[in-house]
Amino acid sequence: MIDEKPPILDEEQAIDRTHELISSRRVEGTPVYDRDGRKLGSIHSVMIEKRSGRVAYAVLSVGGFLGMRGHVHPVPWDVLTYDVDLDGYVVDLTFEQLERAPSLSLDDADRPRGRDYDEEVSGYYGRLPWWGL
Repeated sequence: MIDEKPPILDEEQAIDRTHELISSRRVEGTPVYDRDGRKLGSIHSVMIEKRSGRVAYAVLSVGGFLGMRGHVHPVPWDVLTYDVDLDGYVVDLTFEQLERAPSLSLDDADRPRGRDYDEEVSGYYGRLPWWGL
């Protein structure tokens, strides 16, 4: 995994980072780092519950070459913390933990799974399912 430094921002970009809301299009491609600032991957997409608008999980792509990834990992949204200094999300996981996490083929990443699979994902990360109890 190649360590990447966050880009240097101009004044307009710096001001833009202070807003509370972000477009889903801007979340896609945002880097995800471990607690030590090493890049783990980037957000491929987010899965949103249609009726409530709640973000269920982010689909995290790790590694790959020129978009040929093969597999992605659903990660509960609440395990991600946005870090202004990194201009990316931080997750309290190692690369090895992420490799063992539930995964999907890239072709299936944007299709909803059943609740059993969603419970497996949330259980792996020690979280309640996105819908609660």
